[in-house]
Amino acid sequence: MTELVRMTAIDKRFPGVHALKSAQFDLVSGEVHALMGENGAGKSTLMKILSGIYQPDGGTVAVEGKSVTVQGPRAAQSLGIGIIHQELALMNDLTVAQNIFIGREPRRSFGRLDEGKLNEDAESIFKAMNVAMDVRAEVRTLSVARQQMVEIAKALSYRSRILIMDEPTAALNDAETNELFAIIRRLKSEGVGVVYISHKMDEIRRISDRVTVMRDGAYVGTVAAADTPISTIISMMVGRDLENTDVDIPDLSAAPLALEVRGLNRGRTIRDVSFTLRRGEILGFAGLMGAGRTEVARAIFGADVRDSGEIIVHGKPCTIRSPKDAVGVGIGYLSEDRKHYGLALGLDVRSNIGMTSLFRFQNRFGVVNDNALAVVAKDYIAKLAIRTPTDRQEVRLLSGGNQQKIVIAKWLLRDCDILFFDEPTRGIDVGAKAEIYRLLQSLAAQGKAIVVISSELPEVLRLSHRIAVMCEGRLTGILPGGAATTQEHIMRLATLRQGALEEATA
Repeated sequence: MTELVRMTAIDKRFPGVHALKSAQFDLVSGEVHALMGENGAGKSTLMKILSGIYQPDGGTVAVEGKSVTVQGPRAAQSLGIGIIHQELALMNDLTVAQNIFIGREPRRSFGRLDEGKLNEDAESIFKAMNVAMDVRAEVRTLSVARQQMVEIAKALSYRSRILIMDEPTAALNDAETNELFAIIRRLKSEGVGVVYISHKMDEIRRISDRVTVMRDGAYVGTVAAADTPISTIISMMVGRDLENTDVDIPDLSAAPLALEVRGLNRGRTIRDVSFTLRRGEILGFAGLMGAGRTEVARAIFGADVRDSGEIIVHGKPCTIRSPKDAVGVGIGYLSEDRKHYGLALGLDVRSNIGMTSLFRFQNRFGVVNDNALAVVAKDYIAKLAIRTPTDRQEVRLLSGGNQQKIVIAKWLLRDCDILFFDEPTRGIDVGAKAEIYRLLQSLAAQGKAIVVISSELPEVLRLSHRIAVMCEGRLTGILPGGAATTQEHIMRLATLRQGALEEATA
């Protein structure tokens, strides 16, 4: 095996943050090397240095045995380094082939685009990947999984020998993940070295050869994936034993109803969905991708227009036509995409926490009392243990777990007592997950009514007092929480399609 990368004593500082402290990493040809750590551990920062997005403040980078200075992404590409970010960076209105070769399109005489060769070159890359792809299709027509394949093809078009994948399966289902893993194994057999960043422990065991763990910007250690128990890797990541967050299922039969949904419909995505939610309850929503879980939350919150259905809050029928209406009756929604719909990344922590409640801090002329807002923001920073140097820190510089806590603080300040959490721990490390779990359980104990939508069945089982399961827009069953329900029970209902559902209920 050839050593492709060696990073030694890498140091990097940002304002108020020492992101990397003498960090190290190496990669050899034909291996998948997982890079793990809690959010804020420095994983992405280290890889952004390798891919030329950031410049290090100290340390050395060697590629195939030669010390290099990676001045920018183009320099990284010329060195055979490709990176696929967690947020895909494709142009939806262009075709697959155009996305792959943007800025490098083959030309005929007089600079005319040679579209035939463009498509032919793109097809040859997918053929080598053993992936069937219509290279003339617009990217917007592709699923997230297919877009992921386009990103890989784009990286390989630069003849990348080093491929960095940051949370590549965050939005993929099991079948799509298996397809991605088949491609990774094929690349590995061809001598490509893959850096694989993920928080999903089961994936690490399935796909990686070695695991390097970082904590607080520093290197902790490198272990063989096959020989190392998951508990050891978690201990390396967090530097502490995680508390058991399993809870007893409380008797909420006498608790007042916070929310009733009756006969909710929206096209083919939501079909006659009805359920109840009591004060102090955590109701989990499970199902495969496309089952309609997020669509239900968005329709209740007024983000999408529903065709029909009744929403009753604290015993009173409500007319909810917009998120403003929903917030007005005490419903908050934490989107699965917090960066686009939950946060203003360019603003500071204080502004984000106060975003939905600024009216509380305004005088009669509409001027915000910033000092009063600062006091409240600092109180929530302390209550939720948000790790930030100051309430003036830009939110984009914080880890995913801390960003999620800021969104929660925003809705708590708005005094919402019905909260929808859509994929609350997506892209969050195991340590931050445990903190979010404790926070949700604490909110429920205070009487908040909570819906948790999650693609991770262990998470649903760990948190929920009851579990609502959806398939193809329909609610196929509601299961009890606790030890009485297993992943197999949930999956049985999650795959109970309409024909089987009608037969089962006949």
